[in-house]
Amino acid sequence: MKRIFIEGLKENDKFESIFLVKAKTLALSKNGKPYLNLKLGDKTGEIEARVWDNAEYLSSIFEKDDFIRGTARVSKYQNNLQLVFFDIEKCDENEIFIDDFLPKTDKSIEKMFRDLVEISKEVKNDYLRELLNLFFEDEEITRRFKIAPAAKGLHHVYIGGLLEHSLSVGKLILNVAKHYKGINKDLLLTGGILHDIGKIHELSYDRSFDYTDEGRLLGHITIGVEMIEDKIVEVPDFPEDLGMLLKHLILSHHGHYEFGSPKKPKTIEAIILYYLDDLDSKVNGFQQFIEKEKDNKSKWTSYHRLFERYIYKNTNLEDATTTDEVDQYRMP
Repeated sequence: MKRIFIEGLKENDKFESIFLVKAKTLALSKNGKPYLNLKLGDKTGEIEARVWDNAEYLSSIFEKDDFIRGTARVSKYQNNLQLVFFDIEKCDENEIFIDDFLPKTDKSIEKMFRDLVEISKEVKNDYLRELLNLFFEDEEITRRFKIAPAAKGLHHVYIGGLLEHSLSVGKLILNVAKHYKGINKDLLLTGGILHDIGKIHELSYDRSFDYTDEGRLLGHITIGVEMIEDKIVEVPDFPEDLGMLLKHLILSHHGHYEFGSPKKPKTIEAIILYYLDDLDSKVNGFQQFIEKEKDNKSKWTSYHRLFERYIYKNTNLEDATTTDEVDQYRMP
């Protein structure tokens, strides 16, 4: 069966395909008849769906996070596309190719990881370098770090997103550290590489992107500090003050209490990490939302609920600035 993805659906299409069930509710219509309200997904997006006939029985054969196959028609409701299913069956796990259902970075995961390891070699402090090596040599941490998303909804929301974000922050740090005097580059770079390491346990990403119990109860900042402490004790004579400063970077990288940061940044390295992390996440969030609406002919995106704004996307204007003129402002 040819795979049909959500982004390619058009009104009045009738088709058969497989979807991941992201939400399921059995409800009653105005006339008291049961119906199924579903949110379905694949790697290209999400779509609402309804099952009007035989809803109670069909609801009993699958649950949230199951994969279903069914025949459906695409309709439009309140100006949004919606699926109406005629039949549904639960799919066997062996039928599923998971890359069809979870979005994935368009970059090479293995190359990004090699690049991150290469960047880590800029750390000259023996204790911090050994700490990073302990993380890179931990096969389970590395496996999770390569595939985890960086968030559930705002930025880098795809397989490999955490690695992509961490590498991007590391590259930004190398440039910014050249620009300002008195920066402890080793400390800042180590903090940048590890600032979101707790997300490998905060988020689940085997079927859909969601929070684990540990993630909801503790959060990635607390988890990350615990992971770093667990590795620090493996490094002989790791300086107590150095460990304290590194953990402060993790504890303060969200910048504000209302954004989930247990501490506000109180060192130069911490304030830099906060702004670079925020910059990279916001830019990626804008880019992903614009890409999602690339087929929308308007100069503006639809309203972004998390950013609380519309985004102007028609900024690719002809730039008369020559390459030579740009190069003179680049950091050496």
